Amino acid sequence: MKKVIIGIAVLFTAIIALAFTTLNKDKAPQAVKDAFAKKFTDVKKVEWEKESDTEWEAEFKMKKIEYSTNFLEDGTWTETEHEIEESEIPATVMASLKSNFSGYEIEESEVAEKPSGTFYEFELEKGKTELEVTIDTSGKVIKQQNADEDENDEDEGDEGDD
Repeated sequence: MKKVIIGIAVLFTAIIALAFTTLNKDKAPQAVKDAFAKKFTDVKKVEWEKESDTEWEAEFKMKKIEYSTNFLEDGTWTETEHEIEESEIPATVMASLKSNFSGYEIEESEVAEKPSGTFYEFELEKGKTELEVTIDTSGKVIKQQNADEDENDEDEGDEGDD
């Protein structure tokens, strides 16, 4: 009986979460939608999600590549990112990775465009150690932290200053 009650509670929670997600889908403010349409004129299919109290994230595809981009509620663009293959990492950035993070394997790599410039974001792993690293186009390490620290930062709404 206890398992049935727990199962019903889990199912109920999942239904509520799905309903909430469905209700909030495409509810991005008009200023955000307008700014997106202006920046990404060829993109028609977009999935919106509220990233924080003041920020919205759009997920979409361009040329068969999955992108995400963020806008503040007033329509201010903050970031666009997409995954890249290791072969797409510029030589200066790869040299920085090899010299600063010797022995680490690249688990994930993304290019992030922000108002302040273009950055390469990596999830690196060496044994049980996982790092999240941001490197600028010149190869300078902008941010480095343990992967589990980032989860805490996101909970606090701290995105760092990259």
